[in-house]
Amino acid sequence: MELSQSDLVRELGLYALPLTGSTLLAYGVWQVVHDLRRKDERHVEQRLKEGVGGLGSRNERAARESILRQQRAEASSIARALGRLRFVPRLQRVIEQANLPWVATSMLVNLVGLGAVAYLAMFLLGYGLAWRLVAAALAALAPLGFVWFKRSWRLNKLLNQLPDVFDMMGQALRAGHSLPSAIQVVSQQLPDPCGTEFARVFCEQNLGIKIDQALLNMAERVGLMDVRMFVTAVLIQRTTGGDLAEVLDNIGAVIRERIKLFGQVKALTAEGRLSGWVLFALPFAVFAMEQVINPEYGRVLLDDPRGQKLLIGAIVAQILGLLMIKKIVNIKV
Repeated sequence: MELSQSDLVRELGLYALPLTGSTLLAYGVWQVVHDLRRKDERHVEQRLKEGVGGLGSRNERAARESILRQQRAEASSIARALGRLRFVPRLQRVIEQANLPWVATSMLVNLVGLGAVAYLAMFLLGYGLAWRLVAAALAALAPLGFVWFKRSWRLNKLLNQLPDVFDMMGQALRAGHSLPSAIQVVSQQLPDPCGTEFARVFCEQNLGIKIDQALLNMAERVGLMDVRMFVTAVLIQRTTGGDLAEVLDNIGAVIRERIKLFGQVKALTAEGRLSGWVLFALPFAVFAMEQVINPEYGRVLLDDPRGQKLLIGAIVAQILGLLMIKKIVNIKV
């Protein structure tokens, strides 16, 4: 027996009300637990303030929040359960590189929730299974795309700041400052991302971690070859001795040449990257124009299950083609 629209809405309401109530109850319980845990975090934050009082106010809070975020990522029971999965620590590292106030395990739970909401919304709107799955996948993957974009933007900015970092540290060392003091100067004078990363190094060594280990933590956290090269040079100099200021000047000169060469390569491959984006966007633009001019022309792709499968296959092929073109023009320097 077919249901009228009002009966269908009533039936959906019978399912939606218990689901909404259960969701609100779970959220309330989570909020209480979060507030209880927040008390411990405020206590740790107060201890961090006492331990890193020498930092400049601009990057002090960012360094403390980064340490607290790492503590939250390692302390929860969900983190310990999901931490056995290989991709969870990698996702947490990407989030830290993007300098976002998120935890990988919580983000995964939120992504599942977003996908479920998108799937339910498409179901209520009357779309087929294929479109529901596409909407759920897009809703779940969109935040990941934002994280990767923010990470790439921040690491590129950090790379461009490194020559200034080495110049500043070299001048501080020539003026008679120690290495921790030179790191403090960088954390006070430079903005994020270099200011925040070196502020965390200074914060960690103030809390009792050896300066060598704090630098290794930064190299592992950032993941850039140039930062690893800097940390390796500092560790070798602290073992064998020598003029660290001169070493930093040489590293800064090498990085400046690499940045210049990377800019030239980027200019030479601009046409290929633009062609990739044009080839990716052209089918979608043509399909949108056809829907405006003659909506019935592409109706079979939207209504017929076989057309929906073909459309999803075409979208997947377009994405794979864009990734292949990007891989070809992404020349390592």
